[in-house]
Amino acid sequence: MARRAIPILKHLTRRPTLKGPRPEPNTRSVTYMPRPGDGTPRPVTLIPGDGVGPLVTSAVEQVMEAMHAPVYFERYEVHGDMKRVPQEVLESIRKNKVCLKGGLKTPVGGGVNSLNVQLRKELDLYASLVNCFNLPGLPTRHDNVDIVVIRENTEGEYSGLEHEVVPGVVESLKVITKFCSERIAKYAFEYAYLNNRKKVTAVHKANIMKLADGLFLESCREVATKYPSIKYNEIIVDNCCMQLVAKPEQFDVMVTPNLYGNLVANTAAGIAGGTGVMPGGNVGADHAVFEQGASAGNVGNEKVLEQKKANPVALLLSSAMMLRHLQFPSFADRLETAVKRVISEGKYRTKDLGGDSTTQEVVDAVIANLD
Repeated sequence: MARRAIPILKHLTRRPTLKGPRPEPNTRSVTYMPRPGDGTPRPVTLIPGDGVGPLVTSAVEQVMEAMHAPVYFERYEVHGDMKRVPQEVLESIRKNKVCLKGGLKTPVGGGVNSLNVQLRKELDLYASLVNCFNLPGLPTRHDNVDIVVIRENTEGEYSGLEHEVVPGVVESLKVITKFCSERIAKYAFEYAYLNNRKKVTAVHKANIMKLADGLFLESCREVATKYPSIKYNEIIVDNCCMQLVAKPEQFDVMVTPNLYGNLVANTAAGIAGGTGVMPGGNVGADHAVFEQGASAGNVGNEKVLEQKKANPVALLLSSAMMLRHLQFPSFADRLETAVKRVISEGKYRTKDLGGDSTTQEVVDAVIANLD
């Protein structure tokens, strides 16, 4: 009897075999261990800006509230036709250290200076960073695009040193300094090192501007010697633009003087899916301002504003960058994952991405996809 019971007991104690695909392992990363008090809500200065700016900054506010993210906003009205950034806004950013802003319209010509440039100079936001990459499910001409454009933000052609020598003759000065060139190069290589990037490309026009861009290149070369594990190369800006539209996948991190960076970042954004989906920000030693990465179209047009169909994706992804900057990584991951799901599913897309959704419909879809 006992001998007959043995096979029955073996059958009863045998582990069941699972048929079909194995369950996915837990994808959560190694636990982030906060310091005591890290969950305290952080104040962020909010500048809705002009055009579609209030529409897309409102999208961020709604998503942050839905996630119960530990941030709250101090809102200030700033517009591109003002002569200066109000002092109370600068004081708020200096106090909070972090700002989220919509686009500010810069008048063409005339005597009004760009408030964007004023902000960068007042707060010494010397590094602009724009991440241009393919989003899963969004068809583009090129695959495997993942470019980070790091641009010097405080000098070059944006120094604002212009004057009329005699009637009909205007002189505009391009200022390049060793100090600013060196620190932007250091930031680019440090970014590459901390983010496991393999190559840094310096963009220049030193074949013509031998002293100014020559100094920029000299600074990049000196810094490159301190990062032997990161490949370094150089490319003339006109060839760079051609290579970007032909083989963008060859670029990794790009470091540029001020004007070239603006052109390169907008070109790279257009290649990777459009300015409406590319995040970015401006950072200095003490402060950071997050905004849509590429400046083209960041205030939209009247029709988009009237129809309320501005694309909030770029600013939502920029706010995910902001959350990481504030050391709230799990909130950043949740937000980024939700945005990417909505793009991948393709049901809710604004017109610039081939859809017809309103801003609010995209926001509601992102909130519905939050884990």
